[in-house]
Amino acid sequence: MSKKIIGRVDKIDFPKLGLYNIDVKIDTGAYTSAIHCSKIIEEHNSLRCIFNSDVHQNFGKTEIVFDSFSNTNVKSSNGYKENRYKVKSEAIFFGKTYKINLTLSTRDDMKFPVLIGRQFLRRKFLVDVDLENVSYLTQQHEHSHSF
Repeated sequence: MSKKIIGRVDKIDFPKLGLYNIDVKIDTGAYTSAIHCSKIIEEHNSLRCIFNSDVHQNFGKTEIVFDSFSNTNVKSSNGYKENRYKVKSEAIFFGKTYKINLTLSTRDDMKFPVLIGRQFLRRKFLVDVDLENVSYLTQQHEHSHSF
């Protein structure tokens, strides 16, 4: 299977989360992928997440309840280990839907609300740091010719 070339940033849809055209940073330094979540409430064996941000584009007040979730230790960029919730979802790259594991964290102070890590990229994508929005532009291009 040949790998698709992806740039260092892109705009991705997360249909199950009701989030579209979300700015993502492709981060080969990170193992897991992470998504911004402004509020996380664990109740009745489920996880209620509010995806909301004043900073990040296209993050409205979406609320999703995850019936299955796990916990994982994530080593942050400053070397600290942090225990985070992890959920399974879907992400659309190049018009194709992929399963993705996402850890939840508050990323309002970060430029990108979503980081895509190696666990997701492996065996699927090659990263070309000179490129940007490859998947998004491919989508736009394909849509503009569908008339």
